[in-house]
Amino acid sequence: MDAGRKRELEEKVYAGVRLDRADGEALYASDDLVWLGRLAHHRRTGSAGAERVLFVGNRQLRPTDPDAPSRPDQDATGERERDEAVRRATGLAVDGVTELELVAPVHPALPWRHYPELLRALAAALPGVRLTGFAVTELCRLEQTTGLPAGELLDELVAAGLVSLTGGGAEIFDPEARRRLGVDDCSWADWSRIHRLAQARGLGIPATMRFGRGEEPRHRVDHVLRLRELQDETGGFTSFLPLRFPEPAGPAHGSGAGRPAGEAASSAGDAASSAGEAASSAWSASPAESLKTFAVSRLLFDNVPHLRCCWAAQGPSVAQLALNFGVDDLTAAPADQRATGGSGTADPLSRDELLQLVWEADFRPVERDSRYAVLREYDAPPSLAERRSEPQQVWA
Repeated sequence: MDAGRKRELEEKVYAGVRLDRADGEALYASDDLVWLGRLAHHRRTGSAGAERVLFVGNRQLRPTDPDAPSRPDQDATGERERDEAVRRATGLAVDGVTELELVAPVHPALPWRHYPELLRALAAALPGVRLTGFAVTELCRLEQTTGLPAGELLDELVAAGLVSLTGGGAEIFDPEARRRLGVDDCSWADWSRIHRLAQARGLGIPATMRFGRGEEPRHRVDHVLRLRELQDETGGFTSFLPLRFPEPAGPAHGSGAGRPAGEAASSAGDAASSAGEAASSAWSASPAESLKTFAVSRLLFDNVPHLRCCWAAQGPSVAQLALNFGVDDLTAAPADQRATGGSGTADPLSRDELLQLVWEADFRPVERDSRYAVLREYDAPPSLAERRSEPQQVWA
């Protein structure tokens, strides 16, 4: 990027001018991470408290195993699975947990009525815990299997205790990129339609983007701009959460640094490639690419109040750095590690460890609930002299 273009982008950011598609692609083309971080941090402090980092006491629960085959003796109502989910949820909801996220709750062998009943059972067992769950892709499948419109499904789930959908299933919205990834279960038209319905019912919803598996920067820009346009219309997104694809389970494919996105596309095969082929050629985004993605997302997505980072997906060290690249909200680690598909940090951070992570990054921790109401403000970070006088945690 030449000096003139760089100066033009800087002037637009500091003047509060909305960036366009070409601006977003130009930002991704820059390798000046310090400059990108400075711009994103300026935009972040204009929409959130300069010293504050939000977090929620949450845990994730996979109430059913979506890959398990149907059992001949399976209770048609899912009562056995429901009782087991409540038992495990009660064990997770400790240490001030205020939010429980249901991950992949839909099982093809269970009837629709199981899901509102599951929510009611969890709400009765955990009266102080807000329940979130159900990605739009799952609601699309439920529409197909039940014949009920998404609005009726949402009405029943809300009445049973659901306070927020998850942002899952977004992946990358660009059709070309979705074909490369082998994702075809929910188009942008259906995804946005269901989000409009959910937001009209008062559900708080984070927007998400999966990145680092062969898509190009222009696909990420397109993804964010679609969300920004929908947010202009509805104002219902509470936050944006870019999620890095996990490291591939097979032989190392490299970090992605220095390997052009075009190679990713060709290695994934053509548009007719299967999901398995796409996954086998995947690699995970490097820390530098993750930080760039956070920064550009903050600069482009100017009408969403919060930018989130999942430290379990990024690692605590990158999460700390992300706080200087536009992030103002940390997502806590899942306690049910099956919810991450094997990715992320092996052991969840305790509340004290999470507070320490924020303090060591020189920010003030603020605990919130699912609707972003402040529950507790913690002390400001210790001074540099105070920190130097004590041994500091080294995050691997």
